Amino acid sequence: MRYRKFGNSDLEVSEIGFGAWAIGGPAALGEHVTGWGDVDDKTSMQTLAACLELGINFIDTADAYGNGHSEELVGQAFADKRDQVIICTKGGNRIMPDGQWSKDFSAGWIKQACEASLRRLQTDYVDIYLYHTPRGQLEFVPEEFEVLEQLKAEGKTRYYGISIDTVADGLQVLECGCAEAIQVVYNILDREAELEFFPQAAKQGVGIIDRVPLASGFLTGKYGPDTVFEKNDHRSQFSREKIEWSARQAEKLGELIAADSRTMAQVALQFCLANPAVSVVIPGAKTPEQLRQNVEASELGPLTGEELARIEQIIEAPV
Repeated sequence: MRYRKFGNSDLEVSEIGFGAWAIGGPAALGEHVTGWGDVDDKTSMQTLAACLELGINFIDTADAYGNGHSEELVGQAFADKRDQVIICTKGGNRIMPDGQWSKDFSAGWIKQACEASLRRLQTDYVDIYLYHTPRGQLEFVPEEFEVLEQLKAEGKTRYYGISIDTVADGLQVLECGCAEAIQVVYNILDREAELEFFPQAAKQGVGIIDRVPLASGFLTGKYGPDTVFEKNDHRSQFSREKIEWSARQAEKLGELIAADSRTMAQVALQFCLANPAVSVVIPGAKTPEQLRQNVEASELGPLTGEELARIEQIIEAPV
């Protein structure tokens, strides 16, 4: 495992982290389906235990993942190993009295949400606390981040920032200077972040957490244009056009590396890590074997300039 400095912080993070969304299991937040289908807690705990064995020290979760169940599993797994892991969690999700899901980034709710996350995680602090994809609810001005500064002053979090919904949001956050960490979608099929966002983030020393590095699983090669996801999988809400396009790009990538010993997922992770602005990628894994294969992407080293150019040539513009 290779390690990277996380922005301007004092954190040294494994460049391959563990994305704990899937292990939270399926959950319905009002009319919104979240999760990646059925999971088994026993297997999830085995996968979490394998993180440290394989050199992974960065764990990403959120209060919305399985309505808190992901945080509970992470807390159980690392309660007696807290100093060996860097935990990032996210808040701003709220289920209202009528059962509907809402985003709430008010100071009062964020304080409650953070405290609840700490209880589930069985710790008195997290290393990174993020606003979870505001989707238009914030104007990205310093006043909106004061509660995160308070949580830091109280020792509830060491660093703070935001998981952005769009790259445009990320550019506004950078202009505001309000975040020490930003989580963003970046993968072979979605490269918008590398244009303006990554250079500016690197210039400011912001730690970058790369989410969805496997393009929601399509860059594993497991899914085809006719794939139909179960209703308890959030991908069931993808349009048929998106599924067909993603599967088509994955097929072309598979053809490109057909004679290679690497898996498609490993190449996809190596692609993300080739950008120096990225501090850590957080692919999910449901089993220890999937985790091991993810880690091998770090051990294999970076892609060459020629490989990056060939990948760029074959991928179509996104739908």
